[in-house]
Amino acid sequence: MTILQSYREKLARESSAASLFALRPVLHFRSARTECPDCHAPLQVHKTQIKTVQTLHLGGFTAHETLLECGCCHNRTVYPAEELSRLVPSGCTLGYDVLVLVGKALFLRHRRVQDIVEELAGRNVGLSPSEVGYLGKRFVVYLALAHRESAPLLKEAMRAQGGYVLHLDGTCEGGGPMLMSSLDSISEIVLGNVKVPSEKAGQIIPFLQDLKGRYGVPVALVHDMGLGILAAVKEVFEGVPDFICHFHFLRDLGKDLLERDYDAIRRHLRKQGLTERLLYHARRLKTEIDQQPGFIEGFCQSIQADSLPTEQLEAFPRLCAYSLIQWALEGKTQGEGYGFPFDRPHVQFAKRLQLLGQRLEQIKDILLWADPKPLLKLSRELKKVCADEHLQRMLAAIDLKIEVFDRLRGAMHIAEVGGAAGLNSGSNPVAIGPIQKAVEKFRKEIGARPDYQSTSHWKKMIGQIDKYGEKLFADPIVVQTPTGPRTIQPQRTNNLLERFFRDFRRGTRRRSGHNSISRFLQSMIADTPLVRNLNNPHYLKILLHGQATLEERFAQIDIATVRQELRTAQSCPEKVPLPIRQLIAIPAFPEIICRLFKKAA
Repeated sequence: MTILQSYREKLARESSAASLFALRPVLHFRSARTECPDCHAPLQVHKTQIKTVQTLHLGGFTAHETLLECGCCHNRTVYPAEELSRLVPSGCTLGYDVLVLVGKALFLRHRRVQDIVEELAGRNVGLSPSEVGYLGKRFVVYLALAHRESAPLLKEAMRAQGGYVLHLDGTCEGGGPMLMSSLDSISEIVLGNVKVPSEKAGQIIPFLQDLKGRYGVPVALVHDMGLGILAAVKEVFEGVPDFICHFHFLRDLGKDLLERDYDAIRRHLRKQGLTERLLYHARRLKTEIDQQPGFIEGFCQSIQADSLPTEQLEAFPRLCAYSLIQWALEGKTQGEGYGFPFDRPHVQFAKRLQLLGQRLEQIKDILLWADPKPLLKLSRELKKVCADEHLQRMLAAIDLKIEVFDRLRGAMHIAEVGGAAGLNSGSNPVAIGPIQKAVEKFRKEIGARPDYQSTSHWKKMIGQIDKYGEKLFADPIVVQTPTGPRTIQPQRTNNLLERFFRDFRRGTRRRSGHNSISRFLQSMIADTPLVRNLNNPHYLKILLHGQATLEERFAQIDIATVRQELRTAQSCPEKVPLPIRQLIAIPAFPEIICRLFKKAA
């Protein structure tokens, strides 16, 4: 098997383009036309030109192109070689197949730039990392232009399904721009994207107007509670059924209800510095435990059997103390993947500290082993938190609010307690009627509380439910299709876009190796999320419009349009010009300006 493998590798090396051609091959290209389409006169040679081209077929080769023209017509049209035009854009040296490979590797396979450079080198195509990054942007521009050209076909396809439900959401990081995307939840096609400085109505309205012009009026909209989106949607799509994402609604309501109390608990725990001290004890105990690794198995067996170990009792307190510290610290990671306010890990951490302190207090007088110090030290560390009446009052206050908030979660069937759907909560279709009745019942119960009139947070909660009540519960919408009426139930969450942005962030981090994607958001082409549509066979068929591959489809797009679009997409009105950046890097820049004014005076 080893010999066979070596022969296969040798055959692959010897049959590669780099081995087959000691010198770069020269290929001749000439237009298939022989006569002028206008006057039918024979075409004559205009000129010949030579350029080096790189494609996946051979790697690098020299293209010798003969350009033809008609000597009789006044317009003097020049006819290039069609076959070469299908391989590589005019004025470029890299083939469409290289462009598509780079684009898919970057945005679908999330490969690192250096990995792509090495992959292309194995196919006799030599590119630098900067060229790979540039090709990735060109790929997005080609895709965006093809997408826009396909807008009438996409509109027709969505009309055949009864229309489209427009989901809107944005993502940003740090102080960079916001990437706003739109998606049809019926076909799950990304319709358009834009980078805006902020989520203000004035920035969003032109984007929505463009979507409306391309795809018509949607049958419904789903988005979060951002004031900018609400105002923009009201102006552009007045009268269209407009719904609030249930997950966003609950999250915002829960933050308003719990955030102040939760932050107070977190600050209180940080001030006491218990986490650092517990970690210190855990590291010290782990060093001692590592010297006797065989004790761990016996300790675990005795705990599982609910009995004291029959031997090695001197190590039992150390192992108990270490494992109890880890149990307490584990409270800081408790949650079901929904994030705050659905998950409250610091509340769980505080409760575990208090419970552990109480239990150790109960057994501290019956520690009969030779070395009970580890447990006694841990008990002393937790004694203060157990006696902390202020912390107990804060936990009691937030527990009251958590109980009410969790009841609303259950009524709305979103991020329910004990669920494991994470941010996918609410994706499964459910009947809206029972949910609406459960929320109305919840509202009445809160309004009937004895402390309702004297408590502002209950009133604020009811105010939020009343304010957005009409936008929470979407009745099924009956639409007309070519095959007859169809009932569409708008999704009650924006989880399609939330998952999309989550995958987008994960892919960007995997490709770049950086946790923050702020720099990528600043430099990326706004329409980069359109690449997601390439995984949709129905969309791809529409986009190709009769062509077999993306390479063939891109070859139909005018290269001059691509270059102009790329310049436009890369320009940023807020980007500081390079010469200015060089000036402001001078520490004494203000003094220079003052000196110039004094000279002019």
